[in-house]
Amino acid sequence: YVSREYEPPVNETEEALAAIWAEVLRMARVGAADDFFLSGGHSLLAVRMLARVRDAFGVELSPRAVFEAPTVAGLAVRIDAARAAGDRAGAPPIEPAPRDRPLPLSFGQERLWFLWRMAPESPFYNVPAPLRLRRAVDPEGMARALAELAARHEPLRTVFEEAGGAPVQKVLPPGPFALPVEDFSAAPRVGDDLPAALRERIAAEAKAPFDLTRGPVFRAHLFRVAGDDHVLLLNLHHVVADGWSMGILFRELLALYDAFAEGRPSPLPPLPVRYADYAVWQRGWLSGAVLERELEFWRHELAGVPAALELPTDRPRPAVQSFRGATHTFRIPQDVADSLAALARREGATPYMVLLAAFGAVLSRWARQDDVVIGSPVGSRARPEVEGLVGVFINMVPQRVDLSGRPGFRALLRRVRERTLEAFAHQEVPFEHVVEALGVQPDLSRGPVFQAMFVLQNAVAEGGGEGAAEMVWADSETAKYDLTLAVTERADGFSAALEYATDLFDAGTVERIGRHLGTFLAAVAADPDAPVHALPLMDADERRLVVETWNATERPYAKGDTLHGMFEAQAARTPGAPALSFDGVTTSYAALNAKANRIAHYLRSRGVGPESRVGVLLERTPALVAALVGVLKAGAAYVPLDPQYPAERIAFMLEDTAVPVLLTQESLGDVVPPTGAEVVRIDGDRARIDAQPETNPGVALDFEHPAYLIYTSGSTGRPKGVVVRHGSAAVFL
Repeated sequence: YVSREYEPPVNETEEALAAIWAEVLRMARVGAADDFFLSGGHSLLAVRMLARVRDAFGVELSPRAVFEAPTVAGLAVRIDAARAAGDRAGAPPIEPAPRDRPLPLSFGQERLWFLWRMAPESPFYNVPAPLRLRRAVDPEGMARALAELAARHEPLRTVFEEAGGAPVQKVLPPGPFALPVEDFSAAPRVGDDLPAALRERIAAEAKAPFDLTRGPVFRAHLFRVAGDDHVLLLNLHHVVADGWSMGILFRELLALYDAFAEGRPSPLPPLPVRYADYAVWQRGWLSGAVLERELEFWRHELAGVPAALELPTDRPRPAVQSFRGATHTFRIPQDVADSLAALARREGATPYMVLLAAFGAVLSRWARQDDVVIGSPVGSRARPEVEGLVGVFINMVPQRVDLSGRPGFRALLRRVRERTLEAFAHQEVPFEHVVEALGVQPDLSRGPVFQAMFVLQNAVAEGGGEGAAEMVWADSETAKYDLTLAVTERADGFSAALEYATDLFDAGTVERIGRHLGTFLAAVAADPDAPVHALPLMDADERRLVVETWNATERPYAKGDTLHGMFEAQAARTPGAPALSFDGVTTSYAALNAKANRIAHYLRSRGVGPESRVGVLLERTPALVAALVGVLKAGAAYVPLDPQYPAERIAFMLEDTAVPVLLTQESLGDVVPPTGAEVVRIDGDRARIDAQPETNPGVALDFEHPAYLIYTSGSTGRPKGVVVRHGSAAVFL
């Protein structure tokens, strides 16, 4: 970016600030009227810039100041005002920590260490990074560069022990680095692709677990594809590095390798502090009154959020997350991306905020929730001295997207902008402390506070000459959350990936979510003032399928169609086909039909027939399905009673429907209230039920007979029962 109308700084504050911007934005010259965001800045770079402002001027400004005054001249006024008011930076500088005592873990390290202790064999928090080097590589020279890299960055040679019941880090002395080398030059491949055998080998090595107590926590493998083509796989445990760290590692590793190959010493400047110094500083500063002030913000910000994001899933949520996952990738075209960026500029926002608002809106539509919380990882490197450190600085920041009142997208973006700026201003408090402060109860089936995550990758990776190295895609086959949207800004638009939990979602469902997001973003680009709830999710093809194709297959139903009649016809057509699956056991149509017939005949013997009502109070098992069909076959209408209902509600429904017979089971004896109905227990009366005929009862019913009674929630008063006829249900099906 080059300013078209350069205006030179006019005072010392503007001159110093322009120099800071030039360094952060990598610009040759910055003028007083240059806009930070139009010059290529974003939220992450704003945090880096403000860290330099703090060191240069001794004042603490929030990210909001950059958005409200995005020019050099405008921000310089804010800086001078803060200095005049005596608003000094609150956090002390990071100093070298004494090494004569155990070194604590940072808050981020402690979180990851605890997760590793729970599942030490899991590769869930491995950070594999395969780098394809299209050049000749000397294994000995690369091993020397890796050893120098580990000597420079202490986390790469750190192990974790326990002292006094708490984890501590132990930095091992520098030493040689073992670099295994494997040759795949003879393996078959297609074109420029890597050999399939090599991809399998990379995947296997990427999943190998780490032992944090013994080490190493940092491994590397070199794979030879050809004489001038190699893949270097770096693999670390997340407890010692984050995504930003990987850019540092690659940049410094290649710089060291090239220097050593030319007989030069290390070209890297000394590090001002070490990661352990940061850990000691973080625990000393973020405590007491400072921590309580930060937590109070999050208590207020997240007050009243929904307990969970209830997306419709393809399978029931397991009791314990397995973290098995897969990824679906798609693209957002350049014209849409450009329009969204222009919208962000007009609203004083960033593409991150636009995409966060859009993702929240789509999740809201899927989950039918007006209040959505999305997690977002933030690299909390708010001090210049830690920018070059390898370590885990990442923190999860909950972002609340409020869609109440049916806002237009522009209005929603303004809401998201305000909340995001506030969240960024309080990003340092560890997420675990936020969870604890909110009093969230542990739930092994899902993550606390949020179950969806959003990541925007707009930081340029550093390292290697252009075209000299490229990352090789490696699907980890894991999912940290139910759904994660990762977007990368590219010259030709947005590249997007949806990582999803395969325990919950099928690939087709996630592909549909991706299509809906793409359609929604295109609609926002065309009309940002349209109400969010009215913006389309379905593209033209999907809408044509739903509205036209599916409706074109409608068939007329005869007056005699009943629910159980349709079931009996299917059982006659496919008696051996699976009708019901539960807990690994499958029941055929013939078997289910026979069970329902025996229940129907037994109910008939108890006086049940057309126009009768039968209460059904059963757990969700195959017996429930057989009972519902059996009631219909007896000619009656069933009244479903959920065992989880309050006792008062069950009693009211039994009294209101005056059912003559109640079907239940022995284990629900304490749930059944006093009733005048005859109580039939499916398991207790099994002998008499099993003695009944297996043939269809053949009760004469028609289209107009009641099939079941369903009760309203009662949110506006007493619950009200609604009768649903066979004809209505049959046509619906």
